[in-house]
Amino acid sequence: MKISIAQLNYHIGNFEGNLQKMLRAVEQAKKEGADLICFSELATCGYPPRDFLEFEDFIELSENCINQLAKAAKNIAIVVGSPSHNPVVEGKDLYNSAFFLADGKIQHVQNKTLLPTYDIFDEYRYFEPGNEFKVVEYKGKRIALSVCEDIWNLGNENPLYTICPLDEMMPQKPDFILNLSASPFSFNQAEERKKVVKANVQRYKIPMFYVNHSGAQTEIIFDGGSLVMSPDAKIFEELPYFEECIKTYELDEVIKGKPEEHQQIVGKMSLIHDAIVVGIKDYFDKLGFKKTILGLSGGIDSAVVAVLAQRALGKDNVRVILMPSQFSSDHSVNDARQLSENLGIQYDIIPIEEIYSSYSDALKPHFWAYPFNIAEENLQARIRGMLLMAFSNKFGHILLNTSNKSEMAVGYGTLYGDMCGGLSVIGDVYKTEVFELAKFINKDEEVIPENIITKPPSAELRPEQKDSDSLPEYDILDEILFQYIEKRQSPSDIIEKGFDEKLVRRVLRLVNINEFKRYQTAPVIRVSNKSFGMGRRMPIVGKYLA
Repeated sequence: MKISIAQLNYHIGNFEGNLQKMLRAVEQAKKEGADLICFSELATCGYPPRDFLEFEDFIELSENCINQLAKAAKNIAIVVGSPSHNPVVEGKDLYNSAFFLADGKIQHVQNKTLLPTYDIFDEYRYFEPGNEFKVVEYKGKRIALSVCEDIWNLGNENPLYTICPLDEMMPQKPDFILNLSASPFSFNQAEERKKVVKANVQRYKIPMFYVNHSGAQTEIIFDGGSLVMSPDAKIFEELPYFEECIKTYELDEVIKGKPEEHQQIVGKMSLIHDAIVVGIKDYFDKLGFKKTILGLSGGIDSAVVAVLAQRALGKDNVRVILMPSQFSSDHSVNDARQLSENLGIQYDIIPIEEIYSSYSDALKPHFWAYPFNIAEENLQARIRGMLLMAFSNKFGHILLNTSNKSEMAVGYGTLYGDMCGGLSVIGDVYKTEVFELAKFINKDEEVIPENIITKPPSAELRPEQKDSDSLPEYDILDEILFQYIEKRQSPSDIIEKGFDEKLVRRVLRLVNINEFKRYQTAPVIRVSNKSFGMGRRMPIVGKYLA
């Protein structure tokens, strides 16, 4: 038997686009002599469809895709993920299903049993868990169909669940496993995925074909990395990251295996770089946008964002505005200009000192008795935000936000100022990681001027200002933030690791009291396993650690 796996980039709700993409893949698989082609989880409608699933028309369009694919399932079987109706009145109205199509019709439907409700996942909001476990027979082979999370409770070791779907299927003696997944990217997810697939194959001693999405859906990135694993629990092949790919395999060859594991070894910064580039590109492509704009300050954050935007959209589609104030250093302007020239992107310089002075004059009758403070600093940031949004409105350019995760965590950013934008590019990248990313960008040539990387970080909103005036050094700050945000450690846990108690409590308080800012910011491209946004749901008015 020849089996094709199709790692494709779907578009949520673009039923015709998704269908045509799959039909082209079916034709390619047929030309390669495939007996079966497997697509990924909820491929007809895209993942995650979220509350679109509450529209009956959305489900009908998904069903129409299944019917069209069934017509194409002649001389080849098609396995594809799609929502399906639950005929039982009690329970949720839908299942998250894997359809087995052959001889022009639906032959079998396997419903997903394990429905994740952690981090970015909220599947039990929409789906009823499957409770029947039947293998499907095709051309003399018995196939165990599974959907994503159904392989993540091996031997009932995951305390979130009480059943292991593949254990239920094994008495029927399947010859191989197909797993239809939508596994979101984080920089360590690929290794976790391999461990889970390997553990399943070691347990069941049969091959597994694991098919993942590629591409981005707003903040969620899918890295591909689909896997074919032989019964010896070695990787037969791993598909490319962040690319669409269709490959055909001879089952007997997969069963025999290969002497060496054929997998990609990719560094953390390379993965983050590629994920963000895909995130920007798909955000623009899928929303029909073409051009972007951002403020370029001469600092490292906006420099990294400018490079990533240029690589995602092309130099002709990126425009930057340099907006120096009386507090901006000459080298910041020169560094920003040099970076723009290195990237070949359009830049404009709009000094804001005169605008700032006019605002200050207007406010002077009300502010005269009070010293210069954060109000005047934020005024500069909001002037810059206003200018950028004016360009966005006038020319149809989408503004990219350049705030990093450290700044977003502690509120070191100005609402309606430097926190403006349609997409937060590095909002899931800590400041220390931004430096690493800049060095990665410069690994072959100096794209980002070295001075941008080596100078002390500063918002340049008052004379001689440095970030370290109001924040601890970033290597210390980021570790405290990581322990709290990613590891969910308590203040006492973090203090026990050797951090100063007063500093820890101050940092964690800053994180919590600035929740209201994060609720109002752009969607953040997710590259870690705990990003700000849909995967981290915190109350604004909670008193914990306040």
